[in-house]
Parts: sequence; C-alpha cells; structure tokens
Amino acid sequence: MNRTEQPAPATPVHSCFTLRFSSTPRGARLARRLCGERLDTWGIPYGSDAHDVLSLLVSELATNAVTHGHVTGRDFRVHLLALSASDAATLTVRVEVTDTRGDRLPEPPATPAARAGEPGADSARTGGRGLFLVEALADRWGCVPRPDGPGKTVWAEYTVTRNEAVPRLNTSRRSVRS
Repeated sequence: MNRTEQPAPATPVHSCFTLRFSSTPRGARLARRLCGERLDTWGIPYGSDAHDVLSLLVSELATNAVTHGHVTGRDFRVHLLALSASDAATLTVRVEVTDTRGDRLPEPPATPAARAGEPGADSARTGGRGLFLVEALADRWGCVPRPDGPGKTVWAEYTVTRNEAVPRLNTSRRSVRS
C-alpha cells in the first residue's frame, strides 16, 4: 500500500457523492448510513459482500476522523467516487475522508501479534483496529495532506466485480409457506 501518494483516478468517474458531517460519533454513523444508501443506488445492493466491505471502510475512516482528526467546530468530509473500468465487469469505489487535523497522520497498522506486546494491550479492547481492517479489506489505501487547507485525506479503494454486487441470500429467515 502506498501511504503517501494519492493517485489521480485513471478511469472515468462513473458516480460521485460528497457530504460534510459533524465531527461526532453521530456524524460518523450518519456518514456510514448515507454512503450505504448511495452505494445501493449505484447498483451495489444492501446485503452484498461489496456493500458490506465498502460500508465498513466508510465507517472505519469516518470514525478515525472523529476520534483522531477532531478539531472543535470543524467538520469532516466524505467523498465517494465510483470509477468505471474499461472492461465493464468491475467498478472501483474510492472512499475519501478528509479532516482538518494535519498534525496526526495515520500510522501503518500493527498486526495484532505485534500489538500484544504493547503496554496496556488488551484483546478485549474495542479500539485501535480501524486501519488494520482498512489494510485487510481495501485493495489500496493511503493518506495525503489536504490540498485546500489544514488537515489530511485518508483514502481507500475497493474493486467491485459483478459477482460481488449480487446480494447474498439471507438464510436466517424462515421460508414462507402458502
């Protein structure tokens, strides 16, 4: 993963969604929900593996912006781009989250085994795994300084194939008998 450069989209932009959110847990939750709605309208339906992965990427990056990039009175911005591939069988979705705190750049994620030796490390703790998940799920991710002011943009890309955009069958529901 190249963590310092944000390459320009090499393919045409298929769809785009940008919105600012309050730098609060409620803002992060709203970002995830609205981005999920947008993905569904783009043909990446709820219940599909691709939708789940992309929603998790939005959630982790937005939560990191709130937790580590929070500046009082400043919002964070989420930008989704759907980039068309030349073969029409895939679509690359880029998630960009921009905050206004440039002095705290993300560190490369440590593996859980490496973190086990850290003071205060606890397998039951609920935080500290966001970028580890981003690293594991995204095809590529990185961080660049914000070009139009203080802050940074953390981005992740995930390529969706036609097979991934099909919703999974929910096997937990009981069948309806006539």
